[in-house]
Amino acid sequence: MLAFLGKRLLSLIFTMLAVSVLVFAAFEFTPGQVARKVLGPFATQDQVDQLTERMGLNRPVHERYFEWLGNTVSGDLGTSTLYKTEVNNIIWDRLGNTLLLAAVAFVIIVVLSIVLGIAAGMREGSKLDRSISVASIVTTSVPEFASGVFLASIFVIWLGVLPGTSPLESGGQWSIAAQLVLPVAVMVLYDLGYVVRMVRASMVEVMTKPYIRTAILKGLSFRQVILKHALRNAMIAPFTVILLQINYLITGVVVVEAVFAYPGFGRMLLEAALAQDIAVVEAASLFAVFVTVMTQILGDLGYMYLNPRIRFA
Repeated sequence: MLAFLGKRLLSLIFTMLAVSVLVFAAFEFTPGQVARKVLGPFATQDQVDQLTERMGLNRPVHERYFEWLGNTVSGDLGTSTLYKTEVNNIIWDRLGNTLLLAAVAFVIIVVLSIVLGIAAGMREGSKLDRSISVASIVTTSVPEFASGVFLASIFVIWLGVLPGTSPLESGGQWSIAAQLVLPVAVMVLYDLGYVVRMVRASMVEVMTKPYIRTAILKGLSFRQVILKHALRNAMIAPFTVILLQINYLITGVVVVEAVFAYPGFGRMLLEAALAQDIAVVEAASLFAVFVTVMTQILGDLGYMYLNPRIRFA
């Protein structure tokens, strides 16, 4: 286990280094001067030259890369040209907002996917199974912006029971909890169907195993068969899939945050990219890769824990 974890952590380090090179090169070698990208198309050449000198952009590329990498490792993420403050002052605040949204959505997705997936898998081919399967396909097929507009049309415009935006401002007409309802609902609807189908498929496969038939023939009740024999084995395969949803919930909800004006990590990354805020985009990209790799590592460790055949191989 320790050897496996060590290899994975080394892989994480090499992946982060490779991504840092690619992210740095993406801004360095794309057409146009870096200073021009920062100042925008209407800046004078004199302003571009002054910023180039001030940022040290006339130095060799490798020197600037290692300086930027060293600053990043030490926690200095640079200064945002869009938000006019240090990147550390904006990125962690936005990340905290997204983590709040992701945590609520993740708990709901996990609970509902396990309940619905097991309910469908226990009775393969039943009306309940077909209903859950069709609903899962439909919700997953609807884009986030479409479901967001649809839900807002009902609960904001028609019924007027929820706010149309989620700025996370307290003290107004709407509470923080009310502001989270629609963004969470869109994320759950979009992501739930995929996880439900994974749990359902795993449950269907487990229910055909010989040890399940043996348990039934021994006279165990259907409830005992499900809880003591089928459930843990059915969760081995979906466990990794469930953990990988963390990556989407933290770094992939750009559309949801944009639709509801939610001050989160994804919206920050979108705004920074549109404004060509290099420091924010570089820092956010590295963090997104870190989250992706870490969720894969946690998924593999959890899979090894749930499956003794892998753990002791």
